[in-house]
Amino acid sequence: MDEKRFEEAKKKIIGIQRKRPGIGTLQEKTVHAVMKNYYAPDEGMHEIPIGGYVADIYTGERIIEIQNGNFYKMRGKLDAFLTQYPVTVVYPIPHTKWLIWIDEESGELSKKRKSPLTGSAYLAFKELYRIKSYLKAENLQFRFPLVDMDEYRLLNGWSKDRKKGSCRYDRIPVSLYDEVAVEKQEDYLQFLPEGLSEEFTARDLAKAAKIPARTAGLVLNILTYMEVTEQSGKRGNAYLYRAKDEISCRVSDKTF
Repeated sequence: MDEKRFEEAKKKIIGIQRKRPGIGTLQEKTVHAVMKNYYAPDEGMHEIPIGGYVADIYTGERIIEIQNGNFYKMRGKLDAFLTQYPVTVVYPIPHTKWLIWIDEESGELSKKRKSPLTGSAYLAFKELYRIKSYLKAENLQFRFPLVDMDEYRLLNGWSKDRKKGSCRYDRIPVSLYDEVAVEKQEDYLQFLPEGLSEEFTARDLAKAAKIPARTAGLVLNILTYMEVTEQSGKRGNAYLYRAKDEISCRVSDKTF
């Protein structure tokens, strides 16, 4: 994590010199643009044609793809890129988020409201599941930057206050809180937080990591697929898991 470089990338994209287009005409989303300049300040590395696709960043040795979600759409790119180069997929995750609503007719902005939710790297597992069959590729790595950001939404939803079912217009990065790297198999151990017993259930993981039970299930699905954890029995109707000895019985003291 390089806070100075992040600030420089942010200033370059959302600084006073940038003229933002009107509602409905924004092209490249701001988070994507800032992250692209953060990971590759040299614009000569941006948007490089490779294997019938366009890589967000090509350093000459590695491809870096900035993905804001919908990992399943990357399958074609991964098929083409992974046969030629190491690939790092960057998935920016909102950490602390402030909501601002836009009235489409007047252009008026609401006051900022802080979201009660705090994002973590565990949110990436929903997306990892969508490309599960690619995760064992030796030259595939991930970066999950946790970004504090302002989220602008259009007041065009179906509810009375026009917020439910509304469309997100853009997200503007404020600061880089942290960055989680998954570069090798044992890096997945960091998703087993301190305080877990040697054997644990999905519910135990959910409680220790402070994540929903459904997310904990996805985490264990991926960790077991990656042969980082294994089923070790049952406790009532719940499956028990443990870290595989050949990877490491040590869990990270880092939580998200």
